Amino acid sequence: MQYLQGLLLITMENALLGSLVVLATLATSCNAQCYIISNQNSTPNKCKDLNGVIHPLNSKWKTENCEECTCDQGGIYCCNTAAVPVDYDTNKCQIIFNKETCTYTVVEQEDPGKTCAVSGWVL
Repeated sequence: MQYLQGLLLITMENALLGSLVVLATLATSCNAQCYIISNQNSTPNKCKDLNGVIHPLNSKWKTENCEECTCDQGGIYCCNTAAVPVDYDTNKCQIIFNKETCTYTVVEQEDPGKTCAVSGWVL
């Protein structure tokens, strides 16, 4: 009987842990900065992005602004892949975006050689 109770406790802990992982994943997904470009006027089996570039259906690409995009029948779906700093001293610091690495750095305005503390990031 104690064996079954222990097994039940382990199963419940695993279920709780699994639920927390799913919840954390959903919370991260909800913070993503995404947009959709409707495929209303594009030619069939292709999508036209905001720069006028045509992409084949079911293709994926990364933009110069570090967005991951996909093309399907409904249109183009793009999401930012760079974590954006949101909790830092905006009076003392500024953000710098590096397109090559798709990362932000937060530095002091008066001395860009010094980094600033960041408490929060949004993907």
